[in-house]
Amino acid sequence: MWLWLTVCSALLLGIYDVFKKQALKQNGVYWILVGSCGLTTLFLTPFLTAITLQEHLIVLLKAVLVSISWVSGLIAMKHLPLTTVSTIKASRPMFVVIFSIILFGERLSPLQWLGVAIVMAALFLSARSKQNGTDKAGSARGMLCMIISVLSGAASALYDKYIIKGFEPLALQGWTNLYITALLALILLFQYLTDKDSFQPLAWDWRILIIAVLITAADAAYFFAMKDPDAMLSVISIIRRCSVIVTFLGGALILREGHVRDKALVMVLMIAGVGLLLYATA
Repeated sequence: MWLWLTVCSALLLGIYDVFKKQALKQNGVYWILVGSCGLTTLFLTPFLTAITLQEHLIVLLKAVLVSISWVSGLIAMKHLPLTTVSTIKASRPMFVVIFSIILFGERLSPLQWLGVAIVMAALFLSARSKQNGTDKAGSARGMLCMIISVLSGAASALYDKYIIKGFEPLALQGWTNLYITALLALILLFQYLTDKDSFQPLAWDWRILIIAVLITAADAAYFFAMKDPDAMLSVISIIRRCSVIVTFLGGALILREGHVRDKALVMVLMIAGVGLLLYATA
């Protein structure tokens, strides 16, 4: 069951990324995140059970890691084509696989390792692909933000494996989103107080509601998968990143981004690697 919950989470995440890219045309990074996280917290209010002070601190650290990953990822999305972001974002599972083996003693079968190797080859090719459609300064900033997003996201996934046993999935998801909303709201307040003249208020966009619904469902599926005692974080992380396939297709077919032929080869390799991983794990 945890395997198919992860597949479901990946599909929802891919659609979520496409809507995020479109929503960035109307609002800044922080408004989109505050709006979607605030709505997600509202959806999960019935599951906000009482937790101890120590548990609050645990969740706060989780919220900080997620906030760093999301903010840097969205900044990168502003400066890079969605097809480029999707390929770079796929590197996160490699870090998770390595540290899952080191920290949690997970072991992959030869077929699983072959799937991982194929995905790594795809990532190597993506690193060599051209950054089309961006200026050099914007591209450099976008690449730096994507690196930060990937590393903090990997740290968050590893942390999830460590803390999930002590929480109910929806309670952890609800409290995490509440803290993320508070952290990002503080950033917005600081921006307003320091630069009132250029501060842009929220322009309501119906996509924010869709984003909130998608991320709520995607994260719920993920946390329930992680809660399964047989779940392997290394496998979950690889499969969940296949969301970049949906994101790539959205960028190419819906947003009509150009120069996708080289990146399409990367996606084909990635699909092959993830498919082999699913076959070897099922």
